[in-house]
Parts: sequence; C-alpha cells; structure tokens
Amino acid sequence: MPCYDPSRSRNMSAPEFPSAFEVRPIGVVRSPFSDRLEAPRQPRAAPGGEGRIELFPASGVEHALEDLASFRYVWILFWFHLSPGFRPKVLPPRSRRRRGLFATRSPHRPNPIGMSAVELLGIEGLTLFVRDLDIVDGTPVLDVKPYVPYADAIGDASNGWLDAAERPEDPLAAYAVVFSPRALEALEFLEREHGLSLRQRIEPLLALGPQPHAYRRIKRDGDGFVLAYKEWRFGFRVEDRTLHVWEVRSGYRASELFGSDDARLAVHRAFAERFGA
Repeated sequence: MPCYDPSRSRNMSAPEFPSAFEVRPIGVVRSPFSDRLEAPRQPRAAPGGEGRIELFPASGVEHALEDLASFRYVWILFWFHLSPGFRPKVLPPRSRRRRGLFATRSPHRPNPIGMSAVELLGIEGLTLFVRDLDIVDGTPVLDVKPYVPYADAIGDASNGWLDAAERPEDPLAAYAVVFSPRALEALEFLEREHGLSLRQRIEPLLALGPQPHAYRRIKRDGDGFVLAYKEWRFGFRVEDRTLHVWEVRSGYRASELFGSDDARLAVHRAFAERFGA
C-alpha cells in the first residue's frame, strides 16, 4: 500500500512546513460497531444509531464543553486508525468505476482524518451522547465543533459525480435469510460459549444478496457461495429471493488450528472440535 510522500511533488513550490505535525487524541468513540464492515458509510445511513464520545480528562476540557449543549448537531473530527493506508484512486460504493480519492469520502487519506456530523443528545461530565453515529468503536477523536446551519449548509452545493446517470443505487435488503438447524446450532454455540454474536453481524450483509460488492467478501463455491466475515466463513445457497445459510466454519485450516498453540486460535479450535474443521 503506497504511503503519501509529498517529496515526490518535484514541480510544486510550497511554503516550508514541518515534516510532521503533532496531533493528540482528546477522546475516544464508543459505538456498537466493532470494525469497518459493521460501520455505516455515512451518518445519514445510520439513522438512530446511538453512541458516546468520551473525552479524556485534561486541564480545562470541562470548560471547553460550555455552551456546546445549545447546538443540536456537532462535527466529530477523528483519526481513521484502521485505515490500511493512502490510495490515490478508490472504488466508492455508489460508483461503478474508480474515482480520485479527493472526490470521495474514503478513509484512505494521505492523513487519515475523518469527520461526521452527529446529533447531540446530551452531555454528562466529559461524555457526549450522540445519535446517527457511523464511527467504529475505539476510534480516536481529534476535535469537536458545533454544526452551524448558516455556515455549514450550502444550498447551491452540487453532488459532483454522484449526480451522474451511471451511479448505482445504494444496496438494499432484498433477500430473506434462513439458517439451517446446523448453522443455528453453531452460531448459538459461539454466542453462548464464547460471546461471539455473529448472526446479528452477518444477517444484514447476507440480506443484500449474493452479488459482488466492494464492502462484502463473497465468492462462488460450487453451486453456492461463501461469505467471509473476519475469520469465519458462511456457506449459503440462493433460491428465488431467499438465502439459505447451511454451514458455519472457521476460516483456518485444521493444520493451522492444531499445529499451533496460539492462544488467539482457542475459539476456533474449540469450534472445530465441536463441529469439525
């Protein structure tokens, strides 16, 4: 993955800046989204999703929050700490072709800074309670600013390439998802014995159907398909508008599971002993 290197711009004159700027997190996001696959792509795609912004204790930070509660919406500036790096061109979910990074909201920034406008429900101490949150749990927060409609809402702004005719619509849930007794048994085992709530994570992904999509890892497997979610695999078949999930399995091979004593694979070993590898 290429990193952004401003020194490669040979023909540009620019003021002399430091080679790096110091940025310190002022808090952390607490949300129901544990990874990038679960997080919505925009706040407007996460209506009703609630969470918290927990600010770190620091000299004067409680005074910095004064008057913020008078605003209904706030901007959260944050660090894309899970971003794999800079990409000059990306494939956005609402495009059929790759676009220049700066014409998108992709997290693959030269400096991985993100921003989201969320509804402010209230403030208690150093905690902001917010709604319509689209940020992954544990994300470092860099700043909080009020959303001011007369300055932030520009009535004659354009949608750029998003207005193009070839733009695909956002995927919508169009398939029913049915789990076999064996698949349900495996999912219940993982939740009961190991606290892994996988069903509620994968069902919305499967409900979009078997079509390829940039935000889902689905491959053909014989006369069916396999969805890869983190280190787990879900085999399914499609009949009319119904996805039948018939299998849940570990993404690790038996040789990997039982040829190592890596404690991080303990859940997968227990699963393989119960349901097979």
